[in-house]
Amino acid sequence: MGTTRPRTGRTSDLRIQRAPELVHTARAADGLDVTLVGLNYLPEPTGIAPYTTGVARGLAARGHRVHVVTGMPHYPAWRRDPDYPGVVRHENDGDVHVTRVWHPVPSAPLGAGRVGLEAGFALAAGAALTHHRLTRTPTDVVVAVSPALLSVAAALAHGHAAHAPVGVVVQDVYSRTAVDTTNAGGAALRVAARLEGRLLRRATGVALAHERFRPAVTALGVPADNLTVLPNWTHVTRADAAAGTAVRTRHGWDPRTPVVLHAGNMGAKQHLENVLATARLALADGAPHHFVLLGDGARRRALQALAADLPNVQFIDPVPDADFTAHLAAADVLLLNELPGLHDMCAPSKLTSYFAAGRPVLAATHDDSAAAAELENARAGLRVDPGDPAAALAGLRRLAERPDLAGRLAAAGPTYAASRLGAGAAIDAYDHWIRDLGETPWN
Repeated sequence: MGTTRPRTGRTSDLRIQRAPELVHTARAADGLDVTLVGLNYLPEPTGIAPYTTGVARGLAARGHRVHVVTGMPHYPAWRRDPDYPGVVRHENDGDVHVTRVWHPVPSAPLGAGRVGLEAGFALAAGAALTHHRLTRTPTDVVVAVSPALLSVAAALAHGHAAHAPVGVVVQDVYSRTAVDTTNAGGAALRVAARLEGRLLRRATGVALAHERFRPAVTALGVPADNLTVLPNWTHVTRADAAAGTAVRTRHGWDPRTPVVLHAGNMGAKQHLENVLATARLALADGAPHHFVLLGDGARRRALQALAADLPNVQFIDPVPDADFTAHLAAADVLLLNELPGLHDMCAPSKLTSYFAAGRPVLAATHDDSAAAAELENARAGLRVDPGDPAAALAGLRRLAERPDLAGRLAAAGPTYAASRLGAGAAIDAYDHWIRDLGETPWN
């Protein structure tokens, strides 16, 4: 694929530039053959998997023929699901054909372990894509989800061999988050940025999960007119108050005790050591808050060890979707916590669920982050600086002492989710983007 292809506007603007021999014919009347490459897919319950799955199912529902190449379920526990043995597995997720390939799963998904996982998946995905190209119907459009970044290279190679356009969905700006969460130096950042920029510049189109990613991606040399913002959506429904009350009763949470819940992955980006420091400070100051960490992740065991002497901290294993929303409803405050230094390179997917839950949010994040922008748009919570336990505890005290404020923030979340985070509109936007890609000249 060329790296200097001009994009002058929408698809209609490009039609006069096409030469018939350069166009991979898109069967728009009855949908396209779409190959989607992404490391994570359901049954993984959190992170990118629900969105990749939602896009695949949504495109299939809109008449496209969708083939997904993905990894074996392992996230956020970072242990391979024992229900998925073997090296290659084929299955059907409704109208979506899914090919799962083997890859290593490191116990510590940082540094060399993370590179090994991504390289293993990229190689296996590349082999699966080659087999698909040689034995199945032609591909009209290839879509890769980043991260993992190395599998984008496999998707680009498949698109080149199939003479098909390639779109890349940027869920995190990889070269920024991967380096910042591993404390790597400037040389590692430059290498990762060069690789990410080279791959994204080769793509026919790049979709960003948040508008705040635009400056970071254009800084990698990707033309601004090659970018489309396709935000994530709310993929859970709000549980009723009775379900939340039942969860509180089950766990023995005193109705008078403010419950502060963090739900989702327990990894480096979440920096949950800050939450434990806040809990320790609350205990010393006599604040009654009870801190709940729901989920799993690479840092869970270390966090549990750090919290061994904290009676106001509780860990809960991942729960099914219905019980997950009930746990959100049971909390008094939903907590988002980010590693200091993460600014405009990742958009926490948990906020879409938090807003729908109808509980006030406290976000420990920088004021220029994607999370802060969403919180401001939704007017559904308070922001404090990351890595500052005193500021976090002050925010929690404010919500406890101001039930009027907490109630107003809680009510704003579902309103925002309903008006801006609907799944139908989001998938429609993906469908439009996919069809634009399918009509874009290949070279």
